[in-house]
Parts: sequence; structure tokens; C-alpha cells
Amino acid sequence: MADVFDKATRSRIMSRIRSTGTTPEKRLAKLLRGVGLRFSLHAKLPGTPDIAFRKQKVAVFMDGEYWHGYNWKRLGKKPTNAFWRKKLERNIARDKRVNHELRQLGWRVVRLWETQVNKKPAYCLRRIRLALKRRD
Repeated sequence: MADVFDKATRSRIMSRIRSTGTTPEKRLAKLLRGVGLRFSLHAKLPGTPDIAFRKQKVAVFMDGEYWHGYNWKRLGKKPTNAFWRKKLERNIARDKRVNHELRQLGWRVVRLWETQVNKKPAYCLRRIRLALKRRD
């Protein structure tokens, strides 16, 4: 299907999509600060985790369902356009590679879906606390 916008308009629209400072990210940071947890935002580590607990070596990523392929094949949300399908496949492969790199460096990785942060904040907090307590 052809794009309904010209190239310049599509570029302007896509440039407005942010990867940092998103509403779910702010919501989770507020929740973590509210329970007294200290962390860094966007640490300079492989994959640039959204939240990093440096002392405990726990990296937290909040992934958008579409961009990171949440059950995209099972839910029938697999893009028909080859460009977008390849892009999402690369994103999924990159997430796996980043997880592996961080684990090789001794970090624990917690990946949360944006929907979980929005609808189940207590579940997200519980997962993070478990990772913080775990001893390898």
C-alpha cells in the first residue's frame, strides 16, 4: 500500500516519535522513586537501558509492543510491507543480542512491555525488585 503522505510529511511525523522520555518511562521512574529506589536513566551500556541500577547491575528496558514485536506473528500484527517486517525482525534480533551482551558483562536484564507499565505497574515493580534481590 502506498503511503498517504509525501516523503517530507512522513519524515516530519516519524521524527516526532521519541525513544526517551516517554509517558510509560516517566510513570515507571516515578513509581520506582516513590518506593525509594535509586537508578540512572539511559546508562551508557549496550542497548542503552531505560533504567539502570548500577550497584546491583540490573538493566531495565521498556519496549513498545509494535516496535519490538510483541507476539506479532501470533497476534497477526506482522507487517505486510517488507521494509517494516525486516525492521521489526532486526529490532527483535538486536534485543536478543543486547540481552546477551549485558549478561556477558554480568548484568541482569528486565524487559517490560509498555502495556505492562501502563496497566500493571505493581507487576513491573515486583519484577524489578526480584532482579535487584537476586544473587548470581
